[in-house]
Amino acid sequence: MSWADLNVAIVGATGAVGETLLSLIEERNLQMRRLDLIASERSAGRTRSFRGQQYRVHDLAHFDFSDVDIAFFSAGTSISQQWARKAAQQGALVIDNTNAFRMDADSPLAVPQVNGDLLGTRPRSGIIANPNCSTIPIVRLIAPLDRHFHVRKLIVSTYQAASGAGLTGMEDLRIDARQTLSGAQEAPHAGRFKVPLAFNVIPSIDSMLDTGFTLEEQKVVQESRKILRRPDLQVSATAVRVPVLNCHSAAVYFECEAPLDRQRMLALLRDAPEVTVYDGQGNTPFPTPRFMGNANHVHVGRIRTVPDMPESGWFWVVSDNLRIGAALNAMQVAEQVVAKGVC
Repeated sequence: MSWADLNVAIVGATGAVGETLLSLIEERNLQMRRLDLIASERSAGRTRSFRGQQYRVHDLAHFDFSDVDIAFFSAGTSISQQWARKAAQQGALVIDNTNAFRMDADSPLAVPQVNGDLLGTRPRSGIIANPNCSTIPIVRLIAPLDRHFHVRKLIVSTYQAASGAGLTGMEDLRIDARQTLSGAQEAPHAGRFKVPLAFNVIPSIDSMLDTGFTLEEQKVVQESRKILRRPDLQVSATAVRVPVLNCHSAAVYFECEAPLDRQRMLALLRDAPEVTVYDGQGNTPFPTPRFMGNANHVHVGRIRTVPDMPESGWFWVVSDNLRIGAALNAMQVAEQVVAKGVC
């Protein structure tokens, strides 16, 4: 089966990830039999211009998935919890971008570059889960290091952009920054964030758990273990929101069973698919969110070992969270299941 034979639906088509999925379909020149754009009742009835045509946005509550081959869900966890299983039961293969099914035993949590072998058969649930936006780039870098050095511990500090809170989050940052710079007297604009984000950092993303960690931090722990097939892996995380419009960053500390060799680490990461390695030399010694380069690559720099702890190392990773962390990973999942004839 090829893309030209498929009917594809995007749930959450008017959001940040949905719009990025449409951009990827355009960039990859994917031709499909039919494309349906779907959203909540609030956005239903709008039109979206795509490839010179006007597409009407359908209301999810009244949409029939029985003629859909692949359905991308990117409308939030509560929407996926309510509708994704129904879509799968009607026959669609669901690729879900939320937290709803990531730890579900019957739904693979897939990063094609790491555990793409899971995509050779249709899952029992009919749902393939897309990991968290911070987890994906980290496991893509840890996987080759783990195969060679056997990683036993990860400590992760994420620095996550406003786009992690969607288009609204990005606009909230813009509004707060404009007000602050203009010297406006009104109260700072927080919007979707716990406190105003402009010129600030917020050490709390998602809901707070009884453990003292946030749900966002727990996602990194659980998902890394599942994707890497390493239930024994020790993982801890701190997730921080930073005043960056788009692209998440993370500082990752790792400990291994075997002593590390930096040149071997560089070689392993350079051999990883769709990874750009910065070796500390030249005009761009490390990646930054503003000047990252290829948005379809994971960017890694500050790769180093700890002098007094030969089994320990660090790296700094930057990636486009709307692409690498969501839409692109989902699209690459879809490309693999299409190539393998799963849908």
